[in-house]
Amino acid sequence: MNIGERLREERVRLGYNQAELAAIAGVAKTSQFNYEKGERSPDAAYLAAVAEKGVDVLYVVTGVRQPVNADELSPEAVELLRLAQKIDGSDLAILVRTASAFLNSSPKHN
Repeated sequence: MNIGERLREERVRLGYNQAELAAIAGVAKTSQFNYEKGERSPDAAYLAAVAEKGVDVLYVVTGVRQPVNADELSPEAVELLRLAQKIDGSDLAILVRTASAFLNSSPKHN
Protein backbone atom coordinates (compact mmCIF):
# COMPACT_ATOMS: atom_id res chain seq x y z
CA MET A 1 0.00 0.00 0.00
CA ASN A 2 1.38 3.43 -0.91
CA ILE A 3 0.98 6.89 0.66
CA GLY A 4 -2.01 7.73 -1.53
CA GLU A 5 -3.83 4.54 -0.64
CA ARG A 6 -3.19 5.07 3.07
CA LEU A 7 -4.33 8.68 2.80
CA ARG A 8 -7.56 7.53 1.19
CA GLU A 9 -7.98 4.87 3.89
CA GLU A 10 -7.63 7.52 6.60
CA ARG A 11 -10.06 9.87 4.83
CA VAL A 12 -12.67 7.12 4.61
CA ARG A 13 -12.02 6.05 8.21
CA LEU A 14 -12.78 9.58 9.37
CA GLY A 15 -15.86 9.86 7.14
CA TYR A 16 -14.72 12.68 4.86
CA ASN A 17 -15.15 12.87 1.11
CA GLN A 18 -12.32 14.17 -1.07
CA ALA A 19 -13.71 17.71 -1.29
CA GLU A 20 -14.12 17.95 2.50
CA LEU A 21 -10.60 16.80 3.30
CA ALA A 22 -9.19 19.03 0.58
CA ALA A 23 -10.99 22.04 2.11
CA ILE A 24 -9.68 21.17 5.57
CA ALA A 25 -6.15 21.08 4.18
CA GLY A 26 -6.57 24.18 2.04
CA VAL A 27 -5.97 22.45 -1.28
CA ALA A 28 -8.09 21.91 -4.38
CA LYS A 29 -10.13 18.73 -4.73
CA THR A 30 -7.95 17.84 -7.72
CA SER A 31 -4.89 17.94 -5.46
CA GLN A 32 -6.61 15.56 -3.03
CA PHE A 33 -7.47 13.26 -5.92
CA ASN A 34 -3.86 13.34 -7.15
CA TYR A 35 -2.51 12.61 -3.66
CA GLU A 36 -4.77 9.59 -3.30
CA LYS A 37 -4.00 8.39 -6.82
CA GLY A 38 -0.27 8.60 -6.06
CA GLU A 39 0.46 11.16 -8.76
CA ARG A 40 1.60 13.79 -6.24
CA SER A 41 2.73 13.76 -2.63
CA PRO A 42 1.24 16.04 0.02
CA ASP A 43 3.52 18.61 1.64
CA ALA A 44 4.10 19.21 5.35
CA ALA A 45 1.48 21.99 5.58
CA TYR A 46 -1.17 19.63 4.15
CA LEU A 47 -0.19 16.84 6.53
CA ALA A 48 -0.24 19.18 9.54
CA ALA A 49 -3.72 20.42 8.62
CA VAL A 50 -5.24 16.95 8.21
CA ALA A 51 -3.52 15.71 11.36
CA GLU A 52 -5.58 18.27 13.30
CA LYS A 53 -8.72 16.47 12.10
CA GLY A 54 -7.51 13.04 13.18
CA VAL A 55 -5.56 11.71 10.20
CA ASP A 56 -2.80 9.42 11.44
CA VAL A 57 -0.02 11.14 9.49
CA LEU A 58 2.70 8.76 10.63
CA TYR A 59 0.65 5.90 9.24
CA VAL A 60 0.03 7.75 5.97
CA VAL A 61 3.74 8.43 5.47
CA THR A 62 5.29 5.23 6.84
CA GLY A 63 2.53 2.62 6.87
CA VAL A 64 3.10 2.05 10.58
CA ARG A 65 0.44 2.85 13.17
CA GLN A 66 1.56 3.96 16.59
CA PRO A 67 -0.16 2.12 19.40
CA VAL A 68 -2.49 4.23 21.53
CA ASN A 69 -1.54 4.47 25.20
CA ALA A 70 -4.17 2.99 27.49
CA ASP A 71 -4.28 6.21 29.53
CA GLU A 72 -5.43 8.06 26.38
CA LEU A 73 -8.56 5.90 26.07
CA SER A 74 -11.91 6.81 27.57
CA PRO A 75 -13.42 4.38 30.09
CA GLU A 76 -15.97 3.42 27.42
CA ALA A 77 -13.23 2.60 24.92
CA VAL A 78 -11.41 0.47 27.50
CA GLU A 79 -14.64 -1.43 28.22
CA LEU A 80 -15.30 -1.93 24.50
CA LEU A 81 -11.80 -3.35 24.02
CA ARG A 82 -12.22 -5.62 27.04
CA LEU A 83 -15.45 -6.98 25.60
CA ALA A 84 -14.02 -7.30 22.08
CA GLN A 85 -11.29 -9.60 23.37
CA LYS A 86 -13.99 -12.07 24.41
CA ILE A 87 -15.97 -12.04 21.14
CA ASP A 88 -15.42 -14.73 18.52
CA GLY A 89 -13.83 -13.70 15.20
CA SER A 90 -16.86 -13.65 12.90
CA ASP A 91 -18.98 -11.83 15.48
CA LEU A 92 -16.15 -9.36 16.06
CA ALA A 93 -16.07 -8.62 12.32
CA ILE A 94 -19.79 -7.79 12.50
CA LEU A 95 -19.15 -5.49 15.46
CA VAL A 96 -16.38 -3.69 13.57
CA ARG A 97 -18.65 -3.18 10.54
CA THR A 98 -21.41 -1.88 12.82
CA ALA A 99 -19.04 0.56 14.53
CA SER A 100 -17.82 1.74 11.12
CA ALA A 101 -21.41 2.32 10.01
CA PHE A 102 -22.03 4.43 13.13
CA LEU A 103 -18.90 6.46 12.44
CA ASN A 104 -19.83 7.04 8.81
CA SER A 105 -23.38 8.10 9.68
CA SER A 106 -22.46 10.54 12.45
CA PRO A 107 -21.73 14.26 11.92
CA LYS A 108 -18.10 15.13 11.26
CA HIS A 109 -15.93 16.07 14.23
CA ASN A 110 -14.94 19.74 14.26
